[in-house]
Amino acid sequence: MRFDQRFCTRAVVTAGLVATIVSGLGLSAVHAQTSAATPPAQGPVRRMSIDDAVATAIEQNLDLQVQRFNPQLQDLSTAQFKAAYTPNFVSTISTADSTQPSTNILSGGTASGITNGQSVFNFGLSSLTNWYGGSYDVRWNNGRNTTNNQFSTFNPQLNASISATYSQPLLRNFKIDGARQQLVVSQKNKEISDLQLQQSVYATVRNVRNAYYDLTYTIGNLNVQRQSLDLAQQSLKDNRARVEIGTMAPLDIVQAEAEVATREESVILAEAAIDRAQDTLRALVFNPSSGADFWSARIEPTDVVSFQPTAVDVDGAVKTALTQRTDVVAARKNLEVNDVNIRYFQNQSLPDVTASVNYNARATGGLQVTRARDPLTGLPTGAITSSAEQSYLSTLGNTLTGDFPGWSLQVDIAYPIGKSSQDAQLARARLQNTQAERQIQSLELQVSTQVREYGRQVQTNAKRVDATRSSRVLAERRLEAEEKKYQAGMTSSFFVLQAQRDLNVARNSELLALVEYAKSVVNYSAVQQSPLF
Repeated sequence: MRFDQRFCTRAVVTAGLVATIVSGLGLSAVHAQTSAATPPAQGPVRRMSIDDAVATAIEQNLDLQVQRFNPQLQDLSTAQFKAAYTPNFVSTISTADSTQPSTNILSGGTASGITNGQSVFNFGLSSLTNWYGGSYDVRWNNGRNTTNNQFSTFNPQLNASISATYSQPLLRNFKIDGARQQLVVSQKNKEISDLQLQQSVYATVRNVRNAYYDLTYTIGNLNVQRQSLDLAQQSLKDNRARVEIGTMAPLDIVQAEAEVATREESVILAEAAIDRAQDTLRALVFNPSSGADFWSARIEPTDVVSFQPTAVDVDGAVKTALTQRTDVVAARKNLEVNDVNIRYFQNQSLPDVTASVNYNARATGGLQVTRARDPLTGLPTGAITSSAEQSYLSTLGNTLTGDFPGWSLQVDIAYPIGKSSQDAQLARARLQNTQAERQIQSLELQVSTQVREYGRQVQTNAKRVDATRSSRVLAERRLEAEEKKYQAGMTSSFFVLQAQRDLNVARNSELLALVEYAKSVVNYSAVQQSPLF
C-alpha cells in the first residue's frame, strides 16, 4: 500500500482515502452477527464494522483533529516568509508654512518678512525580489511651494520627480539570502508537518483496529467463560442428582459448587474486561462532544476475526519501510533543511559586494514671473513685468520624457578582517549535518530490526493459531472421554472438572491466538508506514 502524501495537508480525509488506509493496515474481516454472548446493552448500541470504526475515528478522533491544525499553522508561517516579497506601498503627504524676518536687502523679503509654504505629495513602491537577492525602490515625488521672496522666479512652484533604484548583491546573498533561506526551510517544515499528520493517521488506524480486535476478544472470552460456567453448572446438577439417589458422596457437591463459584468470578472479570475495551475503542473512535450518550453508548462489533494466512516478505517489507516510513522520510527532510542552512552560511562567508543603479528625472513648473529691476542696484523691485504659467501636467510630462535626467552607479564592498560569525555558524551546520546523517543510519537500522521482528511475530502467531486449534480439539475429545468414563463410573467428578478447565483454557488460547495473529498482521503492515508508539 502507498499513501498519497498530499492528503495530509487538508483537514478532510475523503472516503476513498479511508478505504485505502483500511485496506493497507490490517487483517481482512468477515462480516457476521455478534455472538449471543454480548452482554445486555446499558445504553444506545452502535453496530460497527472495523472499517466503519476506522472511518469514524479519522473523522472524529480528537488527537487527529489537533494534529490537523499543524499543517495549517505551518502554511501561515510560510505565508509570513513569502510576505517579504510583497511590494510595500509608501506615501508622504505633508504641508508646512513658515514666516521669517527679512534681515538684509539681499534676502528678497518684504517688511513683513519672508513667507514660505510647502505641500508634499510623495508615493512609492519598494520590495525585495525573489530572484538573486535584489531589491528595488521606485518613488514619485510631487511638491508645491509658495513664497513672497522677490528673488523667486516661480510662485507657486511645482516640482515633480521620478526615481528608481535597484540594488543587486554580487557575491553574498546572490544565490541565497536570509529571506530565501527562511522561506525554503518553512516549506520543508510544511512537508514534515504533513508527514507528522500522516503518521498520526497511521497510528490512529492501527490503534483503532487493534482496539476493535481487543473488544472482539473480550466478547469472545466472555462467551468462553459462560460456556465453561454452563458446564460447571451442569456437572453440579448431575452431582446433586447422584447424591440424591445415593451413588455419590456429598463432598463431590461441594467441589462442584466451588468450581461454579470460580467460573462465575471468571464471567464477572470477563464482563469488566468488555467495559474496559469499550472505553478504549470509544475514546479512539468518537468525539465526546458528538452526543450526550458518549459514555453510555456501546459499540457492537459486526466483524469477527478470521484466520487468513498472510505471506511475509521481510526483505521487501524492509525496503518499503526504508523508503516510505514517515519517520525515515521526515529525518531525510530534516537533512535537507541542514543542507539549506549549509548553503546559506557558505554564501554568508563571501564578501559583501553590492551594486546599486539609480535613475531619476525631474522638472519644475508653476507660474514663472519676471520682475522689474532697479537700474542702479540691479535688484528686483517686486513689480512683475511678465509671467508664464506651466501646468502640473506639463511639468509631469517633462519629467516622464526625461528632459532633466540623472543616473548613478555605486558599488559597496564589505568584508570582515579575520573570522566572522558566519564561519562559526557554517562549521556548526556542517557538524550538525554529519550528526543527522549518523542518526538516519541509526534510524534505518532500528526500522529494519522492527520490521523483521514484526514479520516474525506474524509467522509465530500463525503457528500459534494452528497449535491452539489442535489443542482445543484434543481438549474437547478429552472432556468427552472423561464424561463417558464418569457416566460409566470409571472416574471421579474431579477429573471431569479438570477436563472442563483444560477445555476452557484451550478455547481461550485459540481465541487469543486468532486475535494476536490479526493484531500482528496490523502491526506488520503499520510498521512499514510509521513508527509504532
